[in-house]
Amino acid sequence: MKKLVAAVLGLALLGACGAGSDRTRFDSPERVAQAAYRHNGPPAITLYTMINNGTDSGAHTSMMINASQRVIFDPAGTVQHPAIVERADVLYGITPEIEKFYARAHARKTYRVLIQRIEVPAEVAEQALQLVVANGAVGQAFCTQSTSQILAKLPGFERIRPTFFPNNLSAQFGELPGVTSRVLRENDDDDKTKAIAAFDAQLAAAN
Repeated sequence: MKKLVAAVLGLALLGACGAGSDRTRFDSPERVAQAAYRHNGPPAITLYTMINNGTDSGAHTSMMINASQRVIFDPAGTVQHPAIVERADVLYGITPEIEKFYARAHARKTYRVLIQRIEVPAEVAEQALQLVVANGAVGQAFCTQSTSQILAKLPGFERIRPTFFPNNLSAQFGELPGVTSRVLRENDDDDKTKAIAAFDAQLAAAN
């Protein structure tokens, strides 16, 4: 837990579908291998859609894949910290604590997070993992397009049509059989340093 507190301390959140490849990190293959985390839950794909509370427009798309290891594909994303391992828009080492923090980091008074999850066969989850690893860094404003293109290549996801619009992709994803959905809302200030400090305090208290 102490390591996690250190990991999230000072986390930088720069905005949704942010600066794309200009801010992409390329941690070494050795560090990526060391960070691998295998979750004991069933193989699954979780789609995150960040939605503006004022306009209801989608602002960012990402997805978590639970396969031989659990990762988050965060194309042109903005969650960065030296202790969070990243290579070409794929975040590694997605423990339950990091998963929770990732979702909560995007939910604040101006944005909510639609979280949609579907369990898939192990081979489908593994194919998704390999596709996001091979995809490479994504440019600004291409977060939904890249995610939807990858999903459309998977068995069982043939009905997904590539799109640039987060809400469109979430609507398509929601029509897949077996999808469960929930909405994460929080009233955090847009000043993310305050939200980070509050979360660090919670972790310290839990420890």
